[in-house]
Amino acid sequence: MDFAFRTGNPADIETDALVLPVVKGVEGPRLGDTASAIDARLSGELFRLAAEAGFTGGAVSTLIVPTLGQLPARRIILTGVVAPDGVSRDLLSRGAGAAVRAARDAGAKRVTIALPDVYWLEDEDVASALESSAIGAALGLYRFDAYRGAASPDSANNRRVESITFVDPNLSEQDARLAIRRAEAIARGVAIARDLGNEPASTLTPQILSERAQAIADASGLAIEILGPDQLAAIGAAATLAVGGGSSNGPRMIRLRYTPEGAPASARVTGLVGKAITFDTGGYSIKPYEGMLHMKGDMAGGAAVLGAMSALRDLGVGHAVVAAICAAENMISGDAFRPGDVLRGMNGVTMEILSTDAEGRLVLADGLVDTARRGATELIDLATLTGAAVVALGNGTTALFASDDPLADRLLAASKTAGERMWRMPLIDELEQQIEGDVADIKNSGGRAGGAITAALFLRHFRENLPWAHLDIAPSNRQDKPGPLGPKGATGVGVRTLLQYLTTD
Repeated sequence: MDFAFRTGNPADIETDALVLPVVKGVEGPRLGDTASAIDARLSGELFRLAAEAGFTGGAVSTLIVPTLGQLPARRIILTGVVAPDGVSRDLLSRGAGAAVRAARDAGAKRVTIALPDVYWLEDEDVASALESSAIGAALGLYRFDAYRGAASPDSANNRRVESITFVDPNLSEQDARLAIRRAEAIARGVAIARDLGNEPASTLTPQILSERAQAIADASGLAIEILGPDQLAAIGAAATLAVGGGSSNGPRMIRLRYTPEGAPASARVTGLVGKAITFDTGGYSIKPYEGMLHMKGDMAGGAAVLGAMSALRDLGVGHAVVAAICAAENMISGDAFRPGDVLRGMNGVTMEILSTDAEGRLVLADGLVDTARRGATELIDLATLTGAAVVALGNGTTALFASDDPLADRLLAASKTAGERMWRMPLIDELEQQIEGDVADIKNSGGRAGGAITAALFLRHFRENLPWAHLDIAPSNRQDKPGPLGPKGATGVGVRTLLQYLTTD
């Protein structure tokens, strides 16, 4: 996507679609200064047509109005960006995403987006509004087309927006360029996570994932080390070896490290750990058919970590970040692990296997300990871990568990700014008894009651006394229908929250 910026009057720009942010009104949208000036050039028809269509300018709603040659823009797209409680970066992103999707579907190739009038932005500045709008536009136009065949020439799948220009009369070119660069880095990180989450499991084995990670690390200025089965055995990663033992595609642990250039050594080292089960049959505790349909996406946590790491240098993150992506296929064979097995964690905690379908927490246990040993001072893990989180929160909301209140508060604030909905869940100590082992220290399943909580309590045994947060993204890693920020499929959830967190002091 070609993003550009120019100063000047949006009404004078030749374009296929001119996007105008508006605010919800009673009888029709409230037009700001920019939209009001354009409405005047259209003899008031912009507002009248919107009112007749019942378009009030509600958040993330859109309306296309043809200009019939009265302006250099062929069509106007009104998009609502302000909710009753005010404007936010999330609404700016979703409004821009909804508008560019509407423009693309209408056949527009060149799109111009007018930034919101200053007095609507409240605590946000115009540069932040540009960044948020650019992120939304990029995510809204995301497609996963790697496996599309020869669609008909007039198919909707062949419609493309070729360029997006942002316009504002006052923003400096320097501030605009910086905002666009940041937006491109963030959107690229989300696209990496989405691409991986949408990739078929047959073409994204742990080995191929590690090769993708190598290429991304090289392009992003990251140090990388890939541990195969022999190296995993050498460091005592028995849990990861057990989970991947049933597959002909052996497991990998992908270690990444970001070190800021020219910055003094920092006492803060954030550790990120991602579950990357590239396909999950459930093992001998086999899933039903319906439960396997989306299991190519069981590596969404690892994908989010890789996507976030790819953007750190472009965003100028000022402290070190280390990461572990724990990759395995959970398959069935004579070498697969079994219910009743006992595994010894890297920190000596022993784990009794009740369910081979509770495998994500096992690879995360290795990843958490390994990342702590590599110098992390705080740990954040991401995983499509439990169906119980979906039952508790429904679709679209990430479950947050944390051992540390300040860490939880910072993550919640980051998620709100980034526009990724998150809810903190309790770590109830009394439920620890549900995972007490009969022949080992702990069990890898605490039963159906409080399943998301007992999974988090299991992981808490491997945080190595560091501040730790666990993001269960099972409810939010994919969407089943298109939305303003992208099509059906993998969402890349977690990338924007992690990047907001890591760029906030």
